[in-house]
Amino acid sequence: MNWLNQKYENEPAKSTTTPATPQPNAHTPAATTAPAPAPAAAAPRAVEPMVSASKNASIGKSIVVKGEVTGSEDLAIEGKVDGKITLTGCRVTIGSTAQVSAEIVAKTVIVGGQVKGSVRAEERIEVASTGNVNGDLRAPRVVLADGAKFKGSIDMDPNSGSSHASSSKNSSRERERDPLLVPEESAV
Repeated sequence: MNWLNQKYENEPAKSTTTPATPQPNAHTPAATTAPAPAPAAAAPRAVEPMVSASKNASIGKSIVVKGEVTGSEDLAIEGKVDGKITLTGCRVTIGSTAQVSAEIVAKTVIVGGQVKGSVRAEERIEVASTGNVNGDLRAPRVVLADGAKFKGSIDMDPNSGSSHASSSKNSSRERERDPLLVPEESAV
C-alpha cells in the first residue's frame, strides 16, 4: 500500500503516477483502507474559518436594519440600524461609517461612528476619536478618546451588570450613609 509515497515491506514498487487513494489487496486488511492522514489534517483548517466567522456577525455599509437585533454573537455594524440591539454577553462594534439610532445592550460596546440612544454594557463602553454619541452611557468602565463627541450622561456604577433590584437597594443604603450623595435628604 502506498500512502504519501511511503513504501512498505510487502508492497511492490509502484510508479508515482498512480493515485494516492489506498486500494485494498491481499496483503492489507480492509480496516487499513481509511483515508490518508493529510486530507484529514486539512479538514480542520477548512472548518476553522467557518467557526470563527460564526462567532462574528456584521451589518455592511449598504445594509439598513429597522427593528430589533438580538443574538449571541459579536456584531460589527458599518451600515444603519434603527431600533434596539440586545446582544447580552457579546461585543458590539459600531464602525466609523455606521449610523445607529437604537438602545444598545451588550457586554462591550465600541463606538467609532454615530449613535443616538442609550448604551448599556456589562463591562465596558469605549467611544473612539471618530465616535459621536448622543445618549446615556451606563457601564462599570467608560472610555472617551480624545476627539470623541458625546452629549448625554454617564453612569459608571460598578453594579450596572448585576440585577436592578440589588443595585437600587445598595444605592439607597449609600444615600443614607453619605450626605454628599443627596444633600437635600441629609438636611431634613
